[in-house]
Amino acid sequence: MQMGAPLKGARLQKVKDFLLEQSLRMEDDAQYTVCLFDDCDELVGTGSFANGVLKYIAVAEKAQGEGACATIVSELVSYAYRMGYKHLFVFTKPANERQFTSLGFFLMVKTDSVLMLENRRDGLDSFLRSIKEECLGTIGAIVANCNPFTLGHRYLMETAAKSVDLLHIFVLSENRSQFDADVRYRLVKEGTADIANARVHRSADYLISSATFPTYFLKDNVDASVVNADLDIQLFAKRIAPALGITKRFVGTEPFCPVTRAYNERMKQVLPEYGVEVIEIERKDGISASKVRQLLAEGEKDKVRTLVPECTYKYLYGGE
Repeated sequence: MQMGAPLKGARLQKVKDFLLEQSLRMEDDAQYTVCLFDDCDELVGTGSFANGVLKYIAVAEKAQGEGACATIVSELVSYAYRMGYKHLFVFTKPANERQFTSLGFFLMVKTDSVLMLENRRDGLDSFLRSIKEECLGTIGAIVANCNPFTLGHRYLMETAAKSVDLLHIFVLSENRSQFDADVRYRLVKEGTADIANARVHRSADYLISSATFPTYFLKDNVDASVVNADLDIQLFAKRIAPALGITKRFVGTEPFCPVTRAYNERMKQVLPEYGVEVIEIERKDGISASKVRQLLAEGEKDKVRTLVPECTYKYLYGGE
């Protein structure tokens, strides 16, 4: 068995080719990879770890039934724990469900091609119970990164709140953006405090995260035509929306980011099948978080002020 963090060059290509033979495509996010070789030095199994997720796990047919998968998973879990990760997820094929449940993982959701499990028996259910609120009316949801929180985000949330009785706002918890997750959450919470029917939550690992939609965080290097967001969307449709009574999901128009646009278009196709209407709201004055970040880098303080709420401006410039 060989381990690498991460693999490069010919070794990486060998793993990618092996995975393609197993109908798996490896993206460039693996932080740690395990490789199993037979006596002839032929690769017969592999698995990788990336931001709390065990993925790209495959074993050649001739090595199955010999504990190869368990060996790979055990090494990946040990590495994750050494790195301080306690809440773990698995991506694998639906045919592998029984094998992974026997290794201490619990089913979250599956599509025709992908299975998602976690190592907590009631992780998702516990998360949903913690934010569930009784409401007899219409319940909507927004999922946003807010990197940083802009007047465009504020407009989307304020407009959405007017058309529902309760609005859940999920701010991405992933710390892979310019602004820290705690900062983004605090600014959204402060900036929407006057919207009485809005509830702001951290998304944890269950909405647009490294676990549910890793491509979102690789979008600068990804062809939008190959974006597959079905796992994240199915998780929302099958587990999150029903548990919280959500029947409307709001998004802003997306003229700038092709990956987000592809994600939104796929939501429009899938969510109505589960009783969730996707409502697209025209972006306010073309405001984007990426534009704000650009102006920040250029030192354009006065222009930034026209694009962000007071709470964001005070955070950025200390109340000047």
